[in-house]
Order: sequence, then C-alpha cells, then structure tokens
Amino acid sequence: MDDKALIDILLVEDNEGDVELTKLAFEAAEVPVRIAVVNNGAEALEYLKQQATKGQGMPRLILLDINMPRMDGMEFLKIAKEDEMLKVIPVIMLTSSRAEKDIRESYRRHANSYLLKPDSIENRTSMAKQVHDFWITLAQAAA
Repeated sequence: MDDKALIDILLVEDNEGDVELTKLAFEAAEVPVRIAVVNNGAEALEYLKQQATKGQGMPRLILLDINMPRMDGMEFLKIAKEDEMLKVIPVIMLTSSRAEKDIRESYRRHANSYLLKPDSIENRTSMAKQVHDFWITLAQAAA
C-alpha cells in the first residue's frame, strides 16, 4: 500500500507487550494505518512538536494510556486539549483502568473516548477495526 494512503496514529504506551498487541491488532484488522509509538506524555508532546516543526502532518488519532512514567496520560491530555494545534486531534484513552475517577477525569479533560484494553488479540483486533471504522471512516477530522 502507498504510504500516502496510510492514516497516521500516535500510540502513547509504555508497555512493550501492549504496543505489540495493538500493532498486531491493527494489522490483523487490515486497516491502513501507520502507528508511531512513544513511551509517555512528554515524548508524545515532543513528537507532536517535531511533526509540526518539520511540516509533517499531525496524527489523525491519538491512543493514550493513563499510567506511564515521566508524564502520565492525564497530564498529557490536559496540555494537549489546551493547545490550539493539538486540541483538534481526537484522543482515545486506551487503558486497563476501570476506575470511575479515571473515566470521569479523562472526559473532564476532554478525551474523545475511553476504551478498556481488550483481554485477547481477537477482541483487540475487533476494537482496532471499530476504532478505524468510526474515528477514521465515519468521523470527520478537522483540517
């Protein structure tokens, strides 16, 4: 597939196993994405700043874990949603936390969705397909 046809997704995740499972899931779902990976919120902000500086497009979607070293997902979300350039990028929380306080705080900080990490590769593949179908195919992105 032509690289220009691929949709860019930024995965902010510190767990190598979850990174690999997520990549495998999108591949198995046969959705045309290119996934960039960073390990925490600070690295995500740096990556996005570099993309803007180089004139390379922003990701169409950010998949964000909560519990990470250096800068967690909540702090990244707060900063991103206050930034004029970043706040238009949909952010989907992808986490294992079922804590009501995390769900509530994510939406309070303007997360676009809150998904629990699926427990199997089959469920993760289904999630990847649904994320693609809604956030890439149906939802209109800001230019």
